[in-house]
Amino acid sequence: MSCARFGPSLSNFGIAGALQDPTLDLVNSNGDVLRSNNNWKDSQQTEIEATGLQPDDIREAALVETLASGNYTAIVRGAGNTTGVGLVEVYNVQ
Repeated sequence: MSCARFGPSLSNFGIAGALQDPTLDLVNSNGDVLRSNNNWKDSQQTEIEATGLQPDDIREAALVETLASGNYTAIVRGAGNTTGVGLVEVYNVQ
């Protein structure tokens, strides 16, 4: 599974108030954080690029995780408690 969080790049599509520095947490049904990311190139850069789904802006958050069947939640926040408009996309990558 690949999950990307878009904020700053939304401005390129005319979205006003785009979140400028999103963070992303992947949480399981027990509330345990499985993986977190702030700037996508800070961790898993190779794995994210291998999906071909890497964000254009380094400030975007993204992660790759192999998951068992179950329920999961993507939690998006602004770094430093900032707010704005964001978009979460989840992909089944094989």
